[in-house]
Amino acid sequence: MSVPAEAVGQPKKAATAAWIGSALEYYDFFIYGSAAALIFPEIFFDKSDPATATLLSLATFGVAYAARPIGALFLGHFGDKVGRKKIMVFTLILMGLSTFLIGCLPTRDQVGTLAPVLLVLCRVLQGISAAGEQASANSMTLEHAPPNRRGFFTSFTLSGTQGGQLLATLAFIPIAALPEDQLLSWGWRIPFFLSIAVAVVGYVIRRKLEETPAFEQQTASEGVAKMPLAFLARNHWADVLRVIAGALIASVSTIFTVWALAYATSDSVGMSRSSMLWVGALANLVALGTIPAWATLSDRIGRRPVYLIGAAGSAVMMFVYLWAISTGNYPLTLVLGIVTFGVVYSAANGVWPAFYGEMFSTRVRLSGMAIGTQIGFAVAGFAVTFAAQIAGPDGSDWSAVAFFTAALCVPPVIAVLTARETHSIPTEQLGERTPKPAAERETVTA
Repeated sequence: MSVPAEAVGQPKKAATAAWIGSALEYYDFFIYGSAAALIFPEIFFDKSDPATATLLSLATFGVAYAARPIGALFLGHFGDKVGRKKIMVFTLILMGLSTFLIGCLPTRDQVGTLAPVLLVLCRVLQGISAAGEQASANSMTLEHAPPNRRGFFTSFTLSGTQGGQLLATLAFIPIAALPEDQLLSWGWRIPFFLSIAVAVVGYVIRRKLEETPAFEQQTASEGVAKMPLAFLARNHWADVLRVIAGALIASVSTIFTVWALAYATSDSVGMSRSSMLWVGALANLVALGTIPAWATLSDRIGRRPVYLIGAAGSAVMMFVYLWAISTGNYPLTLVLGIVTFGVVYSAANGVWPAFYGEMFSTRVRLSGMAIGTQIGFAVAGFAVTFAAQIAGPDGSDWSAVAFFTAALCVPPVIAVLTARETHSIPTEQLGERTPKPAAERETVTA
């Protein structure tokens, strides 16, 4: 009996492992964002100049994104040589350890300027870990999935990321409600200490997952690329550029999650920390449902139209959302925050794991996704710092930040308009310049 090569995968098991692992890992990553906006300006930087302290704190959030391209080169190379599973386990352990160490750090009052230096070092380790996490999880789920449902199954990586962001936000809501002295002395450390449990749970889940059939077939038939990065540069350079441009859409997430939170809780607006954290929590809760829904739609009508809805729609909705914050009207801010991030942005966010991964062959899929996304994400990470600078001395020029965010949505639109539609191409032919007709698909003996 002959069956298509891709039919021997374990899509549900791979998707579950990707969701849980990504949720646990990005819980670690996103609690830093909340702390950078609400806590770290007070305890790691000079409190005599609050505006500068906030700017420097937000810059440390971007440091991890600067480290991610370096991690992508290293982890992408080894992921395409030794397999997706080993990289998934490694990144989870590294993230858990580095996040736990942040919770152990001394403050500026205790050790002076050494405190922010140690903070940056731990943040770099977080960035290296995140560089390989999504690319390896996306490659794993895509290569296990049936060809007509790759969008749906790969979306679990991103819904897991949103789940992690939701967990991080929920963890900070009771912490942010603590009295100021308790919050700044020991309360902020609790979410970081919990990351050690994150690492243990994630390791148990991911070590049981089998390697993908596509990678094993590639290894058995043609072998792995000796130099994946050279093969990538020679055969997929245009796709890498498209992924870099497309990954700038993540600027919407970082501006929404970090800058908007800092702006809403600043003196110029005056919303409470807890109430704004609930905006993020509910938006992420909605995204848990909309991400797989958008991805399922992309399996039917294609990746490009769904991605375009998310990219162009986000450019418009960020104006509306930031305006709502500027009015100080919390119910309006809550509703528009959910629509902007939970619904519209989720269209692009839920589709890109399949869309980017389908641009590359099995030989260099992890490398291509890791390098392309992490360079784009590096820009997105520092978008928060740029936003803080262009928002003016008092940080209240929301319209300038909205224009800036909308401008960063233009390259993703151009990238998707120049890309091939890939949702109907057989898995084993992804990344080929001229895919074979479906009747000629390669089969294996069951």
